[in-house]
Amino acid sequence: MYKYKLTEETRATAFHKDRILAFDVLERKLENIKKLLRQGKLETIKYYYQNPESFAVIKGTDLINDYLKDIETLLKQEE
Repeated sequence: MYKYKLTEETRATAFHKDRILAFDVLERKLENIKKLLRQGKLETIKYYYQNPESFAVIKGTDLINDYLKDIETLLKQEE
């Protein structure tokens, strides 16, 4: 009985560690996304400077914004 309880605690501890480390992975992804957003902004500025009459969408910011809103909603539900 004691060994079973100890094993369960070890499994739970490992599970908790994995869940917490997942946030580190997500934070690194967000840092990369932030860099990509900056690059996209610069590309867009450059394109519009070179094509002042253009109405082209260079990066799909509306879709990106929708995804970010969904992420915010998911995180707020867990509070």
